[in-house]
Amino acid sequence: MRIHCKVVVIAVCFGVFLLLYFLGGNAVDDPLLKEVGEEQEEQEEDSSSSQSPSQLEHDVVAKFPRKSPAGVGVRPEEPLKGRKQGRPISRGASVNAKSKPRSNVARPVTRRTKAEDVMHLAVVACGNRLDETLTMVKSALLFSLKKIKFHIFAEDPLALQFKERLNQWPRSVAAKFQYRIYPISFSVGNADEWKKLFKPCAAQRLFLPVILKDVDSLLYVDTDVLFLRPMDDIWNLLKSFNRTQLAAMAPEHEVPKIGWYSRFARHPFYGITGVNSGVMLMNLTRIRSTLFKNSMIPTGLSWEDLLHPLYQKYKNHITWGDQDLLNIIFHYNPERLFIFPCQWNYRPDHCMYGSNCKGAEEEGVSILHGNRGVYHDDKQPAFKVVYDAIHNFPFEDNMFQSLFYPIQTKFLDTVNTLCGRIPQVFLKQIEKTMRKVFEDKVVRHVRPHN
Repeated sequence: MRIHCKVVVIAVCFGVFLLLYFLGGNAVDDPLLKEVGEEQEEQEEDSSSSQSPSQLEHDVVAKFPRKSPAGVGVRPEEPLKGRKQGRPISRGASVNAKSKPRSNVARPVTRRTKAEDVMHLAVVACGNRLDETLTMVKSALLFSLKKIKFHIFAEDPLALQFKERLNQWPRSVAAKFQYRIYPISFSVGNADEWKKLFKPCAAQRLFLPVILKDVDSLLYVDTDVLFLRPMDDIWNLLKSFNRTQLAAMAPEHEVPKIGWYSRFARHPFYGITGVNSGVMLMNLTRIRSTLFKNSMIPTGLSWEDLLHPLYQKYKNHITWGDQDLLNIIFHYNPERLFIFPCQWNYRPDHCMYGSNCKGAEEEGVSILHGNRGVYHDDKQPAFKVVYDAIHNFPFEDNMFQSLFYPIQTKFLDTVNTLCGRIPQVFLKQIEKTMRKVFEDKVVRHVRPHN
């Protein structure tokens, strides 16, 4: 009886053991196999840093064959899901791993968009040009749509004054621009000669492509320039350049019979009347990568290598300094220059000999260039009226009341002067621009009443 009971107990235990084995048995759950699997994973982790993604994926697939469709794995014909470059993604990080690649791809696109939304404007100021330069900067900010980065080249005494004055402007204005101040410097030749070439430091503009190596495109203007419409509009002319064009300027004059270059120049110049460099739009990237034809070396010279030899050859024949050198360069490279209409660089020469800028008569002045010192004397009061109005305009005041109406009223005192007798030329574009600003800031935010 005792032997029979022992046999029954042994049989029951053996049956329970077999039952547990078949119910819970799995090759992967075997402790020995688990240990082997852990060792393989450690080896893979140690070697993953030295293997390429493709090698790693090949090894993973070879060591761990995929299960059948009924199992946990994926079908052989389907791509591996939840993996990036052959590395398995852990369960806990699966959501984050999916979201991170998207954000990483989007970030550089966002940065490029922001970079494209910034316009670059350069000016060179020496001597007593502080107020004049700040008035130019002010006019650019009053109407611009995109943000502007100003590159201000100034002598040391002026640099601190620029910082102090610009930092005093209201926050609403400061949010529209950035600025950087550079010392006056010349990469080739004698610095003292370049400084005295024409007006103090004016030759600095010739070296902008060399100094501003991180800037793709740039608008250079003289200190005595005023914007009467958004800078965005002239900036958009960069899109009009063909494949060879790398700079844009306006003609020096519209009428050859009274143009300076066509009558007096003793050196080569562009076209029939030459060009004026007071407003110059530049694709700096193209300028830096171009070899320019010239009368000295048949193979061509880079921009930086061309400047000093050109100056040495023509220094006894040029009158207007750096502008003359630019005319010589584009005389030999006319295909590189885009010519924009005279209303983008409107000077006293366009009205003191009679109105000869048709574009300004039709559309109004877009950029006013008060050369000959007309902002600071009474020779051309029409120019001085516009300058004084912008100079005295308080930021954040109503533009029509504090800017346009004073200009319109004071123009009545200039109608008997050579340039004041055509007030619509000065007023048309600035009125149009102010109405546009008013509509964008006020009208479009007003909801229509039912």
